[in-house]
Amino acid sequence: MLAHRTNLFGTSGTAAARAAAKAAADAGKEIIDLTAGEIWSELAPTIRDGAIDAINKGVNRYTDTVGMVELREALARKISLDTGQIWKAEEVAVTSGAKQALFNAAMVLLNPGDEVIIPAPYWTTFPAQVLIAGGTPVFIDTKSNGYVPRPEHIKDAVTERTRAIVINTPSNPAGAVYDVETLMAIAQLAVSHNLWIIFDECYGGFVHEDHTHHPIVSVAPEIRARALIVNSFSKSLALTGWRIGYLAGPKEVINAVKALQSHTTSNPNVIAQHAVLAHLQRGGSEYEGKLRSRLTSARRVGLDVLASLTRVPVARAQGGFYFYLDLSHLLRPGSEDGASTTADDIVTGLLAEAGVAAVSGTAFGDPAGLRLSYGIPPEKLATGLARLVELLNAWK
Repeated sequence: MLAHRTNLFGTSGTAAARAAAKAAADAGKEIIDLTAGEIWSELAPTIRDGAIDAINKGVNRYTDTVGMVELREALARKISLDTGQIWKAEEVAVTSGAKQALFNAAMVLLNPGDEVIIPAPYWTTFPAQVLIAGGTPVFIDTKSNGYVPRPEHIKDAVTERTRAIVINTPSNPAGAVYDVETLMAIAQLAVSHNLWIIFDECYGGFVHEDHTHHPIVSVAPEIRARALIVNSFSKSLALTGWRIGYLAGPKEVINAVKALQSHTTSNPNVIAQHAVLAHLQRGGSEYEGKLRSRLTSARRVGLDVLASLTRVPVARAQGGFYFYLDLSHLLRPGSEDGASTTADDIVTGLLAEAGVAAVSGTAFGDPAGLRLSYGIPPEKLATGLARLVELLNAWK
């Protein structure tokens, strides 16, 4: 079965996690947190100065619903440079992070019962927001192809109710980077079936070694009229708490987003808008370069430690800042007495016995996966992964 449909929100084992954390604390182990989808980093000077300047000028009033015109013009220039195409401010909406951009896309595109194809494992927000909009997520398994969907599998999942395809590259949680051929094939499929593409490139600034991030509208210009680009500064500028992102697409979609956003957040945070505008106007790329260099170094350290795993394949980590492990060889299916081992059990064991917090793949629609962030300080990363390797190698 290449695809399956769901109408249920996932749940998490918070009680087990709390008990495991207490066990680790009782054992005197420092908890090393590899769960967070953020980079521990100092603030970019241009962001800090832009925010302080705005505060000192007494900036405290509403902006345009979808962001200041000056910021949208700056973003249009950025997107034009990134994609090799001309974009205008009227094709850009500033949002309270990528989550609001995705929410807006789901709400303005979907009618109740519409289906959205989502490669799995997936970021948990994708199916949740489809469900909020009354749609139905349809999942495509990607594990057999290095966590990149096969276009023929997407085609097999298309029905008369299909409305959109979600593309997330580099992907969260798997860190897979989609190649040009795959993007072109998906774009052609979307055009031939009159589907929308929701293109999430929030991790596009972090691609490693021989891989390259390709905006889908660059490799397949014919898709532009049916593509929505979702991005944010949460990752590229380590600004998760500032909640500033954007959605780019056809003018009529952005107009609909403006009408919706006026009744949700009114406008994105005005100080964050001024800070990002200051960075885009005078920041250059020095800060982003330092951030990439730091993550490249952390990735190298992490892969060196994970190379000692004996029963778990080493993560590819092509993009983003996660190691994603396939725990299939460690799992035990339920026996007659009901005993089994799941990824959730391993996560609980890691926390209780090794003092390492990780995210089970069940959160991403993959019961055999494990996500580890390497956006934390490198000295803690090496310690945490060494503990993890020791436990997984001895797992019974």
